[in-house]
Amino acid sequence: MGALAMLVLEDGTTVRGDGYGAVGQALGEAVFATGMTGYQETLTDPSYRRQIVVQTAPHIGNTGWNDEDGESHRIWVAGYVVRDPARVPSSWRSVRSLDEELSRQGVVGISGVDTRALTRRLREHGCMRAGIFSGDALAEPAQLVERVLASPSMAGADLVGEVTVTEPYIVPATAQRRFRVVALDLGIKYNTPRMLAARGVETHVLPAVTTLEQVLEREPDGVFLSNGPGDPATADHAVSLTRAVLAARLPLFGICFGNQILGRALGRGTYKMRYGHRGLNVPVVEHATGRVAITSQNHGFAVEGEPAERFDSDFGAAVVSHSCPNDNTVEGHTCLDVPAFSVQYHPEAAAGPHDAAYLFDRFCELMEVQR
Repeated sequence: MGALAMLVLEDGTTVRGDGYGAVGQALGEAVFATGMTGYQETLTDPSYRRQIVVQTAPHIGNTGWNDEDGESHRIWVAGYVVRDPARVPSSWRSVRSLDEELSRQGVVGISGVDTRALTRRLREHGCMRAGIFSGDALAEPAQLVERVLASPSMAGADLVGEVTVTEPYIVPATAQRRFRVVALDLGIKYNTPRMLAARGVETHVLPAVTTLEQVLEREPDGVFLSNGPGDPATADHAVSLTRAVLAARLPLFGICFGNQILGRALGRGTYKMRYGHRGLNVPVVEHATGRVAITSQNHGFAVEGEPAERFDSDFGAAVVSHSCPNDNTVEGHTCLDVPAFSVQYHPEAAAGPHDAAYLFDRFCELMEVQR
């Protein structure tokens, strides 16, 4: 059990608990994630940049930490909130405890918190700015609330530049090479090029500031727009590049943040959701087939539109191809006159579910037809 720690929300809510991970101060947007497993993948997902993640599953850390399952080279969450952390990890793959890894990477956390009550508050009042404080960072609650209120909001946050690669790299195909794809790194996860590689795709991962000329230099068969953090309304360069890719009629596939970028490129607006979708159990309806997939999601912004809505864009007709039956939010777009589509969820999901993995096959089919 760690020393005293305190979680503070911008509405003045204060919750006491035990320190978990590093000691100090963490500021960010408090969000809840409903996954029952896969906490290592959650922590290392760049889409969680500047967010304090509240795990709704009560027991966290049971399988410890290994050096194979990360979705990037580091932990990206701003802070971590759990109820009952495992005292001792139980997995033959574990090399250290979650507590140790959080400390090693300087991630401030808190345990012993009623995460269910906290989640209900965030559902009722919306995600809000928050802080975790322990050690020398502790002070009177009123002072801590002031620190939280002085922190930046997620609305208007331009975070892609903080998570994208600075230099391009190539992930070779592990099956017989069929295609070459340029992936725009807006916060890409390791499992995306891994799943493309298994389908014979050589993936060239390029920085978010890449130009169309730099894309075309790679002579790609298609372009992929990755997941990523922040407000899509700030991602003007990615939108401009996407419009150029659409005009060039290069096959394009976007996921998560990439779905929002394609939406903006097609002339649609975006908005901040009340509390977003974060977890491994979000249902999505594909309107063309009526098929329902259980998906992994992590987004606090969405594209404006209605389920199955058909609309016109600068690149011809398009349709809202997928939606979430829980709240009717847009979950995907398909262009009818240019080779492009996107979804708001994670088809590469690790630790699952895998209902949406077929979308990578659809991307390959799109490139085959265009070729």
